[in-house]
Amino acid sequence: MKFMYPAIIRKTEQGTWKATFPDLECCEAEGETLEDAVERANEAACEWISLELSEEDGHLPPITDMRDIHLQEGEVVRNICANIRFTDGWDE
Repeated sequence: MKFMYPAIIRKTEQGTWKATFPDLECCEAEGETLEDAVERANEAACEWISLELSEEDGHLPPITDMRDIHLQEGEVVRNICANIRFTDGWDE
């Protein structure tokens, strides 16, 4: 099953790129390049969503519309698509 959440990505003072998710509490990723940060954000979102859905009463938060996100100077927003496999060998 596919889930798509926006990530806010900005360059850090150390020169790396950091991604945070306004909807996924404490879900973050960092990479040397913007592309690396997006890839790691995808992995972090997959792990976060999988963990949340494995909880007995697990539910996912509503998805913020990208148009409603107010960016600071130097920040970019990217939709991160997390493809979660619920059963081995099965994907939707």
